[in-house]
Amino acid sequence: MTKFSNLLIGVMAFSSSTFAQKDEVPKSWHMMDKETSGYYGVSADKAYDFIKSKNLKSKTVIVAVIDSGVDTLQEDLKAILWTNPKEIPGNGIDDDHNGYIDDVHGWNFIGGKDGRNVKEDSYEAARVYHTLKAKWADKEVNEAKLSPADKAEYAMYKKAQGKVVGDDSGSGGVDLLILKRIQANLAKSDSILKIAMGKPLFTGKELETFIGKTDEEKKSRSTLLGLMKGNDALDQTNKEFLDGLTEYIGGEERKSEAKNNPPKAYRKEIVGDDETNINDRYYGNNDIMASTPMHGTHCSGIIAAMRNNGKGMDGIADNVRIMMVRAVPDGDEHDKDIANAIRYAVDNGAQVISMSFGKDFSPQKQWVDDAFRYAESKNVLLVHAAGNDSKDVDTADNFPNPVFIDGKGRASNVITVGASTGGDIKKGGLTASFSNYGKKEVDVFSPGQQIYSTLPGGNVYGNLSGTSMACPLVAGIAALTLEYFPTLSAKQLKYVIEKSVQMPDIKVKKPGTDDMVNLSDISKSGGIVNAYEALKLASTLKGEKKEVVKETLPKPKLVKKKNG
Repeated sequence: MTKFSNLLIGVMAFSSSTFAQKDEVPKSWHMMDKETSGYYGVSADKAYDFIKSKNLKSKTVIVAVIDSGVDTLQEDLKAILWTNPKEIPGNGIDDDHNGYIDDVHGWNFIGGKDGRNVKEDSYEAARVYHTLKAKWADKEVNEAKLSPADKAEYAMYKKAQGKVVGDDSGSGGVDLLILKRIQANLAKSDSILKIAMGKPLFTGKELETFIGKTDEEKKSRSTLLGLMKGNDALDQTNKEFLDGLTEYIGGEERKSEAKNNPPKAYRKEIVGDDETNINDRYYGNNDIMASTPMHGTHCSGIIAAMRNNGKGMDGIADNVRIMMVRAVPDGDEHDKDIANAIRYAVDNGAQVISMSFGKDFSPQKQWVDDAFRYAESKNVLLVHAAGNDSKDVDTADNFPNPVFIDGKGRASNVITVGASTGGDIKKGGLTASFSNYGKKEVDVFSPGQQIYSTLPGGNVYGNLSGTSMACPLVAGIAALTLEYFPTLSAKQLKYVIEKSVQMPDIKVKKPGTDDMVNLSDISKSGGIVNAYEALKLASTLKGEKKEVVKETLPKPKLVKKKNG
């Protein structure tokens, strides 16, 4: 979804020239080959030529997408949605006895039994701060005398306090007054342009071709077009862009309100489960589209949109079924929902799980760690987006991550993905400026800027940017590899993807800075993923069997919260 990362650049001058323009790249550049196109894509055509030359046959792979929802009627996706073979649609009966009624294409863990769904939610920092405030606020604390558990909790509280109410660093946050001013200007410009263009809906690209007649029309065009360009949203309609802005401002307002007031328990009222009990697993509903399917629809298309059907675009994998597990609201996801989403996906046959979400706090990380271990025991690969804060996640928290909180090692089945770009590599434009990075914790980089894929609306397509887009591309490459080499274990898949990266022979910009570094300085593999090279490497490996470990569920350890 639009991140509005450039929204506050040059806000006093509403003009398209205000914004640093992104290098123009061809549609679906991420699928191209560097040798033939000059773009560091994943060499999709070469990958399929290799498959054909080896006369390989594919086996269907199930990929779970834990996300915000999916448009089940999207023309390029509806044929590739996973369908639960043991469930009879719409009969109100749990036919397969898995605890989830009518879970035909997946499950929604942030929905209620009455059909309502969680759309927006609070931020984890606010939930942590207000939950722990009564225990730690205004107390003289001697950390040397605290138990290990209390010491960890106190550290989390102090971090959340700094995030919510601020610290001595002078860091502010988003200026809501400026945001509101921008919103009012855009609403006025939008009204003028609707009349001038003679239609209520228009895309940013259509706005580019519009020539205003009056000064007012020209100014309105410049105002809206500049912001759409600056936020990589030219493929969106005016309504989608402005609705996204409204959601963004709403989130910032919730963050501001959290300084003094406990966050509203959005999820509790609708979902109705016991949030403190991980064993209370059978909640939610089967509405995997809900009202927030943009992000999940785009990610799903990157993985598996129908290939060679003459519509829209092609996914990277040609024989995949997408299982949507809705667990990510507009706001921060809850650890319990993520843990249960992973378990649901694993139990229903997913072999790869794409996870384009993240946050700075994980108060119930043990639950997520246990789900990671469960996926590991069942030979399931987890692919996770590194995040979009231009920060070093070797030192800054980004959850979920593969490092177990109990100190007992790390998961071997997780790939963490940073975002690369199709920009001018001579200017260091090979890394997306927004991408998180880390020599130890970010395994690979993958195309993640201006990625063209499916959008809600039946036959709508467009560009979005983020590590959220880089992640499903890696999940798709993993699925493609597994289609043709089905005996590979999750650990082998991770090995194949990481060892087959293409290492650029130039320095790149460290995201968020002008510092030029080697890609190996900011990622473990030092390279960008490549489907062709992954398949070639996979063809040299012998598959291995994986011992399946019996599932064990953790016991609930938390005291029930009063808020959030």
